[in-house]
Amino acid sequence: MNTNNEQNIYWSLLTQKEWRIYVAATSNNLLFVGSQNQSFEELSDWVKKKYPKRTLVENKELLNPYLDEIIEYLEGKRTQFTFSIDYKGTPFQLSVWNALNDIPYGQTKTYSDIANYINKPSAVRAVGIAIGANPALLAIPCHRVVGKNGTLTGYRGGLEMKKKLLELENSSLKK
Repeated sequence: MNTNNEQNIYWSLLTQKEWRIYVAATSNNLLFVGSQNQSFEELSDWVKKKYPKRTLVENKELLNPYLDEIIEYLEGKRTQFTFSIDYKGTPFQLSVWNALNDIPYGQTKTYSDIANYINKPSAVRAVGIAIGANPALLAIPCHRVVGKNGTLTGYRGGLEMKKKLLELENSSLKK
């Protein structure tokens, strides 16, 4: 039997300098990290689609451990996250998201690199679609995937956010 808490998805708005990002979690795992400066609807629409029976409840206290690590990352003081993420996706999406987690901080890979890494070399477009479905920006580092010639290509958070994240990682490594 489900308790009421198991039906809740908790959220908070992270605000750090120019960053405004909605973050959501269960009582145990991170679920969602939104796009920079997007409205609450980005989060609520995602929850309605992925967790239609759940209720969104604002709870900054419960989200603080996630927010603290994300803020440390945005300040260039953290290169890895210690929290667990509740991945909800197809087996293919999960394989792509796991591959993204293996891209080292401050480095990039191409869509072809990811397709080869998961032993699906002809699935480059499918890899791109799976990356676009990543629910936890920053935490699952899809911003580290670039086009074949190194150009910045699609990103759910927008190319400006992707560029800022890559610049942040590169400048942190130079310190």
